[in-house]
Amino acid sequence: MNQPGPEAAPTPRGGIARFLDTVERVGNKLPDPAILFLGLMIVVWLVSALLAQVNFAEIDPRSGEPIQINNLLAGGSLTAFMATMVSTFVTFAPLGVVLVAMLGLGVAEHTGFINASLRAILSVTPKMLLTPVLIAVGIFSHVAVDAGYVLVIPLGAVIFYAAGRHPLAGIAAAFAGVSGGFSATFIPSSLDPLLAGLTQEAARIIDPAMVINPLNNYVFTTASTALIVLVGWFLTDRIIEPRLKGTVVDGDMSEMPTMEHLSPRERRGLVLAVGSALLLVAALVATSLPLGSPWRAPADAASGAGELLVASAPLMQSIVPLIFVVFVIPGIVYGVAAGTVRTHRDVVEGMSKAMSGMGYYIVMAFFAAQFIYAFGQSNLGALLAIKGANGLQAMGLPMGVTLIGIVLLSGFVNLLVGSASAKWALIGAIMVPMLMQLGISPDLTQAAYRVGDSSTNIITPLLPYFPLIVVFCQRYVKSSGIGTLLALMLPYSLTLLVVWTLFLLAFWGLGLPLGIGSSYRYPG
Repeated sequence: MNQPGPEAAPTPRGGIARFLDTVERVGNKLPDPAILFLGLMIVVWLVSALLAQVNFAEIDPRSGEPIQINNLLAGGSLTAFMATMVSTFVTFAPLGVVLVAMLGLGVAEHTGFINASLRAILSVTPKMLLTPVLIAVGIFSHVAVDAGYVLVIPLGAVIFYAAGRHPLAGIAAAFAGVSGGFSATFIPSSLDPLLAGLTQEAARIIDPAMVINPLNNYVFTTASTALIVLVGWFLTDRIIEPRLKGTVVDGDMSEMPTMEHLSPRERRGLVLAVGSALLLVAALVATSLPLGSPWRAPADAASGAGELLVASAPLMQSIVPLIFVVFVIPGIVYGVAAGTVRTHRDVVEGMSKAMSGMGYYIVMAFFAAQFIYAFGQSNLGALLAIKGANGLQAMGLPMGVTLIGIVLLSGFVNLLVGSASAKWALIGAIMVPMLMQLGISPDLTQAAYRVGDSSTNIITPLLPYFPLIVVFCQRYVKSSGIGTLLALMLPYSLTLLVVWTLFLLAFWGLGLPLGIGSSYRYPG
């Protein structure tokens, strides 16, 4: 591999690094998201007590009466809060779906099934298609939540270097797929029901009967996969890699990891595991097709007789359990064939490891659930939604401009709050009901949020894996730092922010479906 000398001119990235250093310092002063939710809940209590005595002229669409703020510091409200605290937590929509999905994914990751699958895909990729396949594999890794950060990104550097290309370009391409394309997906992941659950909680502030399908953005996010791959492919090969010709690879290559070929046992396990997954999918299709299939909605369901793709259909209500089954069974098959599973205890260990990694999420979910409950009970969300809708209506902004505003707001907040669910719990509780008052569906609001949230993932040092990726860079280029990674990823971030937003506007303009059971207008 041709490596340029150290006399190459330095790249102008100092200004970007200084700006994001400021963002990092500001972000580090924010409390942990769990404590942030606690603080916000206390603020809601205090504000509700102050505004409970105010008479508002705005009409509550749920009752047809002037809206009234409920005092959460009143004795009855406080005792009701304490009495329902446990049920509020355990019935918090995103909690169960994420944990169940992670049980299956944990087994597949622990047995090595996901690792072997990614290695197999990358090892047979033609050199000319290396970049798009790497980005696509990064997107595919979303089904395993964080597996892409610790597996696909370092492997991206390995395979690029082995192909005579700059390893930092491999890191950048993989990072763009894993994190920049976080909301792009061609296989449903735990993120879909997680965000849909939060959207449903927020929408019910206005419409208590609202049901959000977990795949309400699936068509848009699937189409976005092709967009992310094409954008990442162009930027990596035409902008990022040519720019890296002035960067010397000076790491100790004798200690670099290698992309190991699958052993005979791993190959056999992978074949059997993929075969079992295909059999499961075939069985699901075969049992879903008959008109009398138990996967379909009941014949007298209001949403339509015998439908498969409506929220009331058992198939749609079983998305998360199906994710669990489709990963746990092939994971076990692979483990038995490859020798990584010897007893049932190995399977339980995989689930236990997955759950141990969810401890922080569970803590955050507890406080998020209490905040959302308090926010809904206070009627502050409804008041803000009605006043905000009235304000936006008075401004007369086109719907497209409103969508752009949601994208930019989400991208900015993402620089300060790392957790996707934490951000949407905060933003969605206000934006979803407010925009419902303007006739914009929760499905469309959620799609706009996903675009903004994903686009700036790759330029925020507050991303938990950001320091790890800097370390990956330093293995190949010793002088790498935060500024190096930011300079690599800024073109992806800005381009995705613009192009992906235009892609969403095109979907809306053409009336293409966002997903299953979705709409653009409320009521849809």
